[in-house]
Amino acid sequence: MQFHHIANAAVPSLSGKTIAVIDPSDGQPYDEIQRGNAEDVDHAVQAARLCYDNVWSKLAPLERGRLLLKLSQAVLAHADELAAIEQRDCGKPTKQARADVQALARYFEFYAGACDKLHGETIPYTPGFSVLTWREPHGVTGHIVPWNYPMQIFGRCVGGALAAGNVCVVKPSEDACLSVLRVAQLASDVGFPAGAINVVTGYGHEVGEALARNPGVQHISFTGSPRVGTLIQQAAAERHCPCTLELGGKSPQIVFADADLDAAIPVIINAITQNSGQTCSAGSRLLVERSIYETLLARLASAFEALRVGPASQDLDLGPLIRQSQQQRVWDFLSDAHNDGIAVVAEGSIVDDAPDTGYYQAPTLLRDVPVQHRLAQDEVFGPVLSSMAFDTEEEAIAMANATDFGLVAGVWTRDGSRQFRMARAIRSGQVFINNYGAGGGVELPFGGVKSSGHGREKGFEALYGFTVLKTVAIRHG
Repeated sequence: MQFHHIANAAVPSLSGKTIAVIDPSDGQPYDEIQRGNAEDVDHAVQAARLCYDNVWSKLAPLERGRLLLKLSQAVLAHADELAAIEQRDCGKPTKQARADVQALARYFEFYAGACDKLHGETIPYTPGFSVLTWREPHGVTGHIVPWNYPMQIFGRCVGGALAAGNVCVVKPSEDACLSVLRVAQLASDVGFPAGAINVVTGYGHEVGEALARNPGVQHISFTGSPRVGTLIQQAAAERHCPCTLELGGKSPQIVFADADLDAAIPVIINAITQNSGQTCSAGSRLLVERSIYETLLARLASAFEALRVGPASQDLDLGPLIRQSQQQRVWDFLSDAHNDGIAVVAEGSIVDDAPDTGYYQAPTLLRDVPVQHRLAQDEVFGPVLSSMAFDTEEEAIAMANATDFGLVAGVWTRDGSRQFRMARAIRSGQVFINNYGAGGGVELPFGGVKSSGHGREKGFEALYGFTVLKTVAIRHG
């Protein structure tokens, strides 16, 4: 049985209700979490406020940084344990779960070093005045973390918020929250004061909505779907609470005829199969110059057919999807492809001993997907790559920008002038040239345009969103 983490204590839900934790590899329950409600959220927010007013706001930035560094080191010391938790809870192959632990530790390490480097400015003004700015924390920040990368996204939003001087109330997904609870416990163990990090588990329509509406929360960060992001914004707007929203993508990989295909192919495959395609920045659209279209598809087909899917513990190329409803969503997209005559070029395989009750989906490569088809417009959130051909650079740009999303894009070309033209023309929060970071490193600001959201996480830029700029004008004659 798992409990809320509030003020460094394991706390049962006031409702007495729980939610089963399901292993995606076999579809079977193996633990329980608390089904929180608005009262639990209020309890956590009050604990956070008490911590902020009495302890956290009085700590020097250097001391906040030292605590974050200790947490980073504790994560690495418990790397095997955390990876095992994430593997079973999310269905991640071992190598992905271990990579997520390393990324979590790096977030805390990066923001540990940033705590005492968030500077203000002096502004030249009228004689007789001195004007300066400084950045102040919001206070209590709320964080709604999705199920696809619970550790990583916890690190990127909570790490930045704490570094900027805020305290945190976190609502992880009911589908994957065990690693977040364990990291919160580690934070307590290394000396974080009670109330600095609080975790309330439960359903989005109960805990998430309550967190967005709670008057004691001064900033919300949310990663998830555009539909829920709209609801979060509406709830927060009722009390003028700012939000940072990362709302997914339909990211293009654009391959020109002069590209280095040997370098591009493994990156293209990884960008759609990593985490079984359940990645906001997955490279789910493949735009290929027509003269190399058939050549590239043939090479990708061979690679796709070699991919294997199975239980997380087998550490294959892909694990299961997170839940049955997500599996059904992917099936619905592929059914539409079949009904509309879109051809399957190649598929990977699900191993014979994968439990029938697990949520498995073979990676699938599709060809000649129309630009306006659902498969080229909507986020599948599964290992499905939609390919299409273009003839000119201008057509490639138009196709790349022809969705409501704008999170990440990849461009593969040796032409230096074209690299800059494409980077300028693509409407996206990140553009990778001859590489594809699927969100990039901890240091790189991350976020989208259009329906992919607004605000930035990762890197130093994230700290600006977690602070409020204050201007001080002193008249001294």
